[in-house]
Amino acid sequence: MIINEQGTSGPRTYLDRVLEHWQRDEDAEALVQGTRRLTRGEARRQMFRLGHALRGQGLVPGDGVGLFLANRVDSVLVQLAVHLIGCRVVFLPPEPGPGELAALVEQSGARAVVTDPLFARRAADAAGRSVHAPALLSLGPCDQPCADLLALAADCPEARPDGVPAPGADEAVTVLYTGGTLGRPKLAAHSHRLYDTLVELADDASEDSGPTVFPSMAPGADRVLAATLLTHGSGHLTSVQALVTGSVLVVLPEFEAGAALAVLRAERITATMFVPPMLYALLDHPECGPGALPELRRIVVGGAATSPSRLRQAVEVFGPVLSQGYGQSEALGIAAFGADDLASEAVRRPELWRSCGRAISGVEIEIRGEDSTAALPVRQVGEVCVRGETVMLGYHEDPERTAAALRDGWLRTGDMGYLDAEGYLYLVDRAKDIIVTGSTSDNVYSRVLEDFLLTLPGVRDAAALGVPDEEYGEAVQIFLATAEDADIDTAEVAAAVTAELGELYTPRGTVLLDKLPMTKVGKVDKKALRAAWASGAMARPSVSA
Repeated sequence: MIINEQGTSGPRTYLDRVLEHWQRDEDAEALVQGTRRLTRGEARRQMFRLGHALRGQGLVPGDGVGLFLANRVDSVLVQLAVHLIGCRVVFLPPEPGPGELAALVEQSGARAVVTDPLFARRAADAAGRSVHAPALLSLGPCDQPCADLLALAADCPEARPDGVPAPGADEAVTVLYTGGTLGRPKLAAHSHRLYDTLVELADDASEDSGPTVFPSMAPGADRVLAATLLTHGSGHLTSVQALVTGSVLVVLPEFEAGAALAVLRAERITATMFVPPMLYALLDHPECGPGALPELRRIVVGGAATSPSRLRQAVEVFGPVLSQGYGQSEALGIAAFGADDLASEAVRRPELWRSCGRAISGVEIEIRGEDSTAALPVRQVGEVCVRGETVMLGYHEDPERTAAALRDGWLRTGDMGYLDAEGYLYLVDRAKDIIVTGSTSDNVYSRVLEDFLLTLPGVRDAAALGVPDEEYGEAVQIFLATAEDADIDTAEVAAAVTAELGELYTPRGTVLLDKLPMTKVGKVDKKALRAAWASGAMARPSVSA
């Protein structure tokens, strides 16, 4: 138990850990974004003002607040303020198109949506489609009829909002978008236990006691760059890990290799997290060579499969600072591979370059067969199942899909892999058919895309899969079974996809077929499609969208 600023007792939270740091040495830097530099004292007071401003909009503990935000210092503070007043954070990532975004707002039941001015038009459209009619707030002036949250906060008290009840053990405090079907998204809901675990992992990391998200992070000694989206699990983890250790958090608004390199140098960044395309772009930059970033001590790579050759290249350029992490929205921390371990063990066992590490502290991993509760033997491929405090409570307001994913406390991740005799995990496929693409390795959910394609005139069946792409790792490729007399224009198909689902879903190419190959149980045989595409059996140039 702790005593907070109001003198009342309550359970210790990750916010209390952040505030303990921000109440000491108030003139030290806390948050940085370009020329915007906030001290610990300034950050603390602004978070309190934002909490009061949100309360002034009628929000009460337990309400959901959608955050449709860009990478900004204010975005970090708003997320903290939502938790500070006992409300539920609902992350709204920028990649969904208008239809899916509206469904996401509706499914979450958000009472309010806080938007970046850049996204205000899209946010207003999504909020306007929701029967819940959430209030729309903007982080600064915008061209939509909504309240300016920053202006409201400027007139609010600088004291911590009081009267906030402790969250219940099974109360959702953070919700992350994790795909689903068109018009029915899946929202992974996490309790305060996730944040308790992050605090414990930060303590473990400072003592070098095992694999963690940021191995060997020393309290207050790091300058951490948040380069991935703050509304995704990776960016959220990066920011929270930095804040609970008292580190300086530097926010990168958009990733471009040259700009990122400049920030890494100028801000003397010691730790960061990249998805693979970001790492590759940095390595390919002409100014990035051995000794270019002498302050950098840790790079965590995650979010998608990483090329072993590129990992070796990164170690050659940056030194033994590379760590790998594996997680998903349903379990934000599963396995990790510390930099020291990777640098030393991979020399002895080169196959470890393909591993994503061992279970982090407090997490168990088992490999299971289909519909089986028994663990498979070492090196036998099956579905990765995990149990621990980083696992979600379930899918928000979706008991049916929760029951399918969580069985006796074990999460069936949908990823296929195997464990070796020493507990290292190797992933071999994504059973959920998620396509990971784009400059920030975002997820394209094939089921959402396929559902939409089936709404187009003349389309009888559809399949989407990821094909190799030199720049982004994977590109979206679609296969359409069309009606006999249908006149399908592939360019129009691509334009329709972009308009409804967003640019990330835009197919690189479209193949028109009389019928799609099927498995014996009547499902589209994506393995056959992938094999035919890889072999060149399909005339790619003539069907490119």
